[in-house]
Amino acid sequence: MAVPFLIPFGGEGRFRAAVAREYRGAMVSLLHLDSSADLLSSRSRAIGHSFSEAWLAAAPGNSVVHRDLHRDPLPHLADSELHWPPRLRREGATVPVEAEALQTSLIAELLAADVLLVGAPLYNYSLPSSLKAWIDNIHVPGVTAPFDVDSQPLAGRPAVIVTSRGASYDPGSPTDGWDHEIPALRLILGTALGMDVTVIETNLTLAETVPALADQIPRSRDELAAAHEAATALATRLGTPAS
Repeated sequence: MAVPFLIPFGGEGRFRAAVAREYRGAMVSLLHLDSSADLLSSRSRAIGHSFSEAWLAAAPGNSVVHRDLHRDPLPHLADSELHWPPRLRREGATVPVEAEALQTSLIAELLAADVLLVGAPLYNYSLPSSLKAWIDNIHVPGVTAPFDVDSQPLAGRPAVIVTSRGASYDPGSPTDGWDHEIPALRLILGTALGMDVTVIETNLTLAETVPALADQIPRSRDELAAAHEAATALATRLGTPAS
């Protein structure tokens, strides 16, 4: 579990200054999120672990902050006003102090990371609710995304999404377009936050256990192996200091 620091959310100027003070001189850091409810055989967890291990091995100064959104779930937003920074909230609006402090710490944790790694299994054609709660906290127009000001403090930083899907959603297939997770994450992390998004995917994770998918076992295993290789290679590249 990650242990974030807490600072008051008194506006983005003071917020960013506090973040800079807290993290000045920090090592090159990876923020690794897991959201799978499967603690034993999750492929998104396994591939994410390969990425983290390669990241740590790439340079002696590299570090990982791991937040397990399933084991330690975040609460849903306590108040709709938390979608906005204080200056954009309705006149007289108040929000729970604890909820605001948690949101502030989550944003600070994200801003402090040089690379974001998101374990994102496909649940009911969309995001796990644990991951959605994190998104709702860190996507704040006017702070992490543009709104009344051109604010994209994470612009250009790498965001790696590891997605595991029980079936397949190939172009032209009957299930083409049923994945509503990756498009949403690309929109939030890529378009809104301006991050450089890479997706590593593995499909047909149910082939080993669902008889109707048994003929897809070779593809399932091949994609899993390829995903581990891709995660290791990408983490090594991103984690190796530029010469």
